[in-house]
Amino acid sequence: MIPPGHPAIPAPRIGVLLINLGTPDAAEPRAVRRYLAEFLSDRRVVEISPLLWQPILRGAVLTTRPKKSAHAYAQVWSEAGSPLAAITRAQAEALQGAWGEGVTVDWAMRYGRPAIGDRLQAMKDAGCERILLAPLYPQYCAATTATANDRAFAKLATMRWQPAIRTLPPYYDSAAYINALRDSVEEGLAALDFTPDALLASFHGMPQRTLELGDPYHCHCQKTARLLAEASGRNFIVTFQSRFGRAKWLTPATDTTLAALPTQGIKKVALVAPGFSADCVETLEELSLRGRETFLAAGGTDYAVLPCLNASEPGIAMLRQVITRELEGWLAPA
Repeated sequence: MIPPGHPAIPAPRIGVLLINLGTPDAAEPRAVRRYLAEFLSDRRVVEISPLLWQPILRGAVLTTRPKKSAHAYAQVWSEAGSPLAAITRAQAEALQGAWGEGVTVDWAMRYGRPAIGDRLQAMKDAGCERILLAPLYPQYCAATTATANDRAFAKLATMRWQPAIRTLPPYYDSAAYINALRDSVEEGLAALDFTPDALLASFHGMPQRTLELGDPYHCHCQKTARLLAEASGRNFIVTFQSRFGRAKWLTPATDTTLAALPTQGIKKVALVAPGFSADCVETLEELSLRGRETFLAAGGTDYAVLPCLNASEPGIAMLRQVITRELEGWLAPA
């Protein structure tokens, strides 16, 4: 029995917190500057001594890049706001109720809002005594999965009464993920009005140094592409996009590959981005718009970027399957 005057205690619940990279609050330079300052100050993202990096960041980078990036965001912004935020929210809403009334599904962003710490606190306040952190990165990288978990555990360090925590492992080789990718690719290709001469699988780039330091990201990307090729019976050219700065990045680069393919007689290309769980500025602007310009300017004739899994039926079914596996032992027997 709860003694008189004791604070109300909500009924115990389980929480699932979907986490994605992040987005500015608006497609304008000031909001983008705030976002980039947080993103590019993360030691997991830029592995350079702050004594060397911060003057560069606060000087050249944050005085020139926000305007350019704001223009890119403006190309894909909608009435719902940032595509990444809108889709991640839709994924959480689609999963709500998937495991019964006793499981709350919420979402957060590593950079920007809603913040991971804020949503963790809200879930705990609502009675979530067990929470699965679910970074929506199929391939593990310290600059994505690890930093999302870091931020969650930093919040936990401030809490007197911590919930029990699990983290979603990378699912780059999960049969559920590969099959969902295959079905999505086949659906996307069937909707095209041309037959591609080549298919590209473009993953977000990382500095070459991350591979040399032991990060498994490059290997995870290669395995995803190989399993997708085997499942679909199609060949994919693996490339890496979104280079930044002067350091050497993983190769081959998506933009240089697109510029070179027409000279090899490949005039029709379709591209898929298996490392992104939701369409965002990197897929909708960098790949779809700038990628098209690069390919057509080099002599290509037909170009398409296939949608990410997003909140599609196959995408949600896949997320439900990989998350259910990690909730085993927490959920009441069916």
